[in-house]
Amino acid sequence: MRLLHTSDWHLGRSLHRADLRDAQAGFLDGLVETVRSERVDAVVVAGDVYDRAVPSLDAVELCESALVRLREAGARVVLISGNHDSARRLGFGSRLVDAAGVHLRTRVSDAATPVLLDDGSGPVAVYGVPYLEPEAVRGELPPKTGRGHAAVLGAALAAVRGDLASRGSIRSVVLAHAWVGSAAASDSERDITVGGVACVPASLFDGFTYGALGHLHGPQTLDDGLRYSGSPLAYSFSEAAHLKGSWLVELSATGLSRVEHVPAPVPRRLSSLRGSLADLLGSSAHDGHVGDWLQVTLTDAARPDEAMARLTTRFPHVLVLRHEPEGVARDERSYTARVAGRTPLEIGAAFAEHVRGTPLDDDEAALLAQAFEADRLAGV
Repeated sequence: MRLLHTSDWHLGRSLHRADLRDAQAGFLDGLVETVRSERVDAVVVAGDVYDRAVPSLDAVELCESALVRLREAGARVVLISGNHDSARRLGFGSRLVDAAGVHLRTRVSDAATPVLLDDGSGPVAVYGVPYLEPEAVRGELPPKTGRGHAAVLGAALAAVRGDLASRGSIRSVVLAHAWVGSAAASDSERDITVGGVACVPASLFDGFTYGALGHLHGPQTLDDGLRYSGSPLAYSFSEAAHLKGSWLVELSATGLSRVEHVPAPVPRRLSSLRGSLADLLGSSAHDGHVGDWLQVTLTDAARPDEAMARLTTRFPHVLVLRHEPEGVARDERSYTARVAGRTPLEIGAAFAEHVRGTPLDDDEAALLAQAFEADRLAGV
């Protein structure tokens, strides 16, 4: 049996205001093609289908089209809700679409009800454990369930194990949306920390043939049979080095046989550049980054005028612009300490100097003084 493990589509999300709809559609096109070419039996989606609880109409249409085409390509789909999804909205009509081969698992009460697949060597039980907000689901779990992510996820997986034990010795796949073990986070995941603890032990997934994880955006292997697929696109510059894609998982008659990474298409490379404005605009060393999505850090002593407009004449896809002047000592004092004993005019001049990186000249200082005086008179 062949499964395609994917997660964290975040349909509807942008990258620092860059529209990603075409890129997300391209990924889903590739997913459908992989199902066809690799004769995939089931696609498992480990949460965060949408980027927000109330997704845009474009995002909903993109998701619906993808699910229809995945079914037409011959794969069943098992999908859980993530912390970005609204479980109730995503799970609407789940009992109706079950019969169509799209299986939505968005309720903790359904976690121990598997989707049963068969490949001629016997059944494979696929369990979907949606993202569990600890305080929101404790009332649906056994009375002695503790607080926090590890406790509620452990209780849900205990129910899954109870069902699995009743089915004898069969292969099992569990989907979950959580931060597991020592896996590394990125800048673009929403914090799920509760009481200072968000991470759950990988041992919770012991005994399953394969664990398909979602939530963290980097593809990661915690064990041969426990993996994050990661997001299909980079959603922050911290993900620039990720090899995005999905896991093609093959089960033999006795267990896990093979796992292969299927790269996702890269719509545009993410890169970071650092240097003076003159260097960035004039040096041929940066020619290879003209078409990239860019995070630029300017090191000029003073913030250059119209820096973004000038940069985009050469690099049309600058998304983030920072100013970190080299050779300028940073004032590490608190704000209260820095303004103590200063007049409003002195504070305003210091703010202007902080933003620009250079002190005001005489004309600018006079203009600022006039502005403060006019404001004082207006308030009298």
